[in-house]
Amino acid sequence: MTEMIRKEHVVKYQIIKVLSDGQFHSGEALGEMLGMSRAAISKHVKAIQTWGLDIYRVQGKGYQLSNAIELLDQSLIQRSSQQPVELIPIIDSTNQYLLDKSKDKESGCVCVAEYQAKGRGRRGREWVSPFGANLYFSMYWKLDAGVAAAMGLSLAIGVAIVDGLESLGAKDIKLKWPNDIYHHDKKLAGVLVEMSGQTGEAAHLVIGMGLNIHMSKTTDNIDQSWTNLEQVFDGNTPSRNNVVIALLAAWKRVLTEYEHKGMSELVERWNQLDNFHNQSIKLIMGNKEVYGQCKGINSQGAILLHTEQGEEAYVGGEISLRKADN
Repeated sequence: MTEMIRKEHVVKYQIIKVLSDGQFHSGEALGEMLGMSRAAISKHVKAIQTWGLDIYRVQGKGYQLSNAIELLDQSLIQRSSQQPVELIPIIDSTNQYLLDKSKDKESGCVCVAEYQAKGRGRRGREWVSPFGANLYFSMYWKLDAGVAAAMGLSLAIGVAIVDGLESLGAKDIKLKWPNDIYHHDKKLAGVLVEMSGQTGEAAHLVIGMGLNIHMSKTTDNIDQSWTNLEQVFDGNTPSRNNVVIALLAAWKRVLTEYEHKGMSELVERWNQLDNFHNQSIKLIMGNKEVYGQCKGINSQGAILLHTEQGEEAYVGGEISLRKADN
C-alpha cells in the first residue's frame, strides 16, 4: 500500500514536510519549491495552523515550527507489519474510512493518519486530533463468529495496547472499563469499536485508537484529565513509527487469540491492569447512577460491581464509569 493524500491537502502536506525539521524556511523559498506566490504560501500556512500545528513567522527568516516533528513513514511501518497499511496523512476519520471501504479490504488492514478533521470517540464525542502530535489509526477485522462474539473486543484491544507499550519499556499503564488506557489516573488513549453485520453472519469490525504522544498541555475542549507518552517515558519517548509498529504487532496477536478463544484467556490479564480495582466507583447509565466497589470484569466483558445487593454485572454501550467521588 502507498501513502495517499487528497488533492486539496497536497501543498499543505508538502509545506509540513519541509518545516518538520524545525528550521526556518522563507516564504520565497517555499514558493519557489512549490511553484506559487508567497501570498499563497501564507494562506496555506494559516490553514495548517488550524490543524493544531504551531508555526511562527519571523520577518527576514521565514516560517518555523515551534518544534521539529517526526512524520509517520508508511514504507517503514509496512516493512515491519504483516498486514496492509495505508497512511492517509490528513483524513476526516480513520474509522469512517475503513467503515466505508470494508467491502474492499482484507481483514487486518490498517489506516494510519497524522490528523483527523472529524475524529470521534464513544457516544459521538469529538476526539481532539492535532496534526502529528499523537497517533490515530484504525484496523478492519472480520470476525466470523458474528456480532455477539464481539462484545468484549474493546477490552481485548486495551490489553493489546498495554502489551505494545510495555514492549517499548512503558510502565504503570492501566485500563479503565470499557475502552480507555490510563497512566497515573489520567487518560492516555481511547478505543472506539464500530461494527456492522447481520445475525448469523460474520461481524465486520473497525477498531480505532487515539493515543496521546506529544499533545500540548494548552489544548482546549478536553473535559477530563489526560496525559501523553512524553510523560510516561519522562521525555525519552520512542519514535512514533516504532510505537505504531509495536502496537500493530500486539493488536494482531491479541485479536487472533480473541478470535479463537474469546475473552476467556484475557480476563485475568485485564483484571491485573484494572485502574479502579477494589476502588469505590459509580456507573452512570442515563439518569441512573449505581455505586459500589469495582471487582474487574467477567468472561463476557461485563464490569463487576460489589454493592449492598452483592456482586452485580453490567454491560452495555451507554455506561460510563467514574470514581465515586467524581
